Amino acid sequence: MSDAIDLAEKLASFSEQWAPRTVAEFNGHDVMVARIEGEYHWHAHPDTDDFFLVLKGEIDIELRDRTVHLSEGQMFVIPRDVEHRPVARGEAHILLIEPTGTPNTGDPDTAAPRQVI
Repeated sequence: MSDAIDLAEKLASFSEQWAPRTVAEFNGHDVMVARIEGEYHWHAHPDTDDFFLVLKGEIDIELRDRTVHLSEGQMFVIPRDVEHRPVARGEAHILLIEPTGTPNTGDPDTAAPRQVI
């Protein structure tokens, strides 16, 4: 059993945007935090849903047929294989949960390398 995990402390340990850091693992899933700002590219995850929880700031999850706006404390689950694009108009901090090894871009060739902090 480990100690409590301070998400703000983990987020303060790096400054890169769109580069999730794994802060815990459970049942074959990574719990990650990320700093984001600007527009990410359109992508989908063919094998898994995508979980977003906003810790700080606001983000939009653009889908092909609508946009879901999330404020601090709000979450959204994007169903597997649904094309989406996260957008943060100012810096935002998010928590993500995905099966370990899921490429953040939906494509293993362009995914950010996993980093555990």
